This record gives sequence, C-alpha cells and structure tokens, in this order.
Amino acid sequence: MPMVDALLPEFDHEMTTTRKVLERVPEDKFAWKPHAKSFSLGTLAAHVAMLPAWGEETLTRSEIDIAGGRPPVAPASKAELMATFDKNVAAARSALAGKTDAELLATWTLKRGGRAIFSMPKTAVLRSFVLSHLIHHRGQLSVYLRLLDVPVPSIYGPSADEPSF
Repeated sequence: MPMVDALLPEFDHEMTTTRKVLERVPEDKFAWKPHAKSFSLGTLAAHVAMLPAWGEETLTRSEIDIAGGRPPVAPASKAELMATFDKNVAAARSALAGKTDAELLATWTLKRGGRAIFSMPKTAVLRSFVLSHLIHHRGQLSVYLRLLDVPVPSIYGPSADEPSF
C-alpha cells in the first residue's frame, strides 16, 4: 500500500476533528487568556488554523527558513478563522494527494537563519511537525473551551458534553 493511502485518512480525520473544535471558539472571547504567559484564545485558534499550511510547505518544498517569522495573531472574526483553516486544509490535502512513497521519503529541512534545526523525511515531518503539533495545540484549545464553559466536542471519544460521535 502506498504511504499516501494511509496518510490521507489520518489527515482527513484530524482536520475534521480540528474543524469541530475551531467552530466552538467564541468570537467574543478571542482576547481571553487562562494565564498571563498563555496565548489568547484567538491567537491560539489562529495558530491551529495556520498549522495545516505547514503541510503544504512540507510537501511542496525541500526546506524552509523561519528566520524573520512572526508569531500568530488573533483573526478579526470567526469567519476569518474558519476561512483560513479551510483554505490551509484544502491546500495541504491537495499537496498530499497523489504523492509517491519516494516523494514522501524525501528529506525536508527546517532552518533558522540558514542553520538547520532538523531534517527528516517529509512523511515524518507531516506526522510530527504538522499533525502532532496541531493535535497538541487542539488539546490546549479544548482546555480553553472547557475553562470558558463552552461545550467540548468529541475528539477521540466521548467528551463530557458529547457522549457519542
């Protein structure tokens, strides 16, 4: 079985679940923070919405240099948040579809100021730097929702608010 045939269902599942979480983010609480050192809700949600763009970057390039990158910024609206997420998911999925095993095993490098931070096969970058990174921040986002008393959707199983899928 080609690797892409295993990656696409995983990608689709995680993006569908992430979209459900992002849909719950209350626009009127974008500025809320659970702690002074934490991202605001809107900034964290924007980061989650942007992470699929790293999938496209990984799958269409051999490296990226993040020198001069800027931190995430809260979107102006919930509509903007969702449009960003949907656009990034579509671009990443399109970049993934049809990739050969050889393309997925090609090395990708993350650099900062010309210095390599890490190099891994694209499939490993997609799984760790993109999907696991997104899942980590989606988990943070679900805690923010709980703290704001916003119903948390089921993610990998029932939540206290959704007993079934």
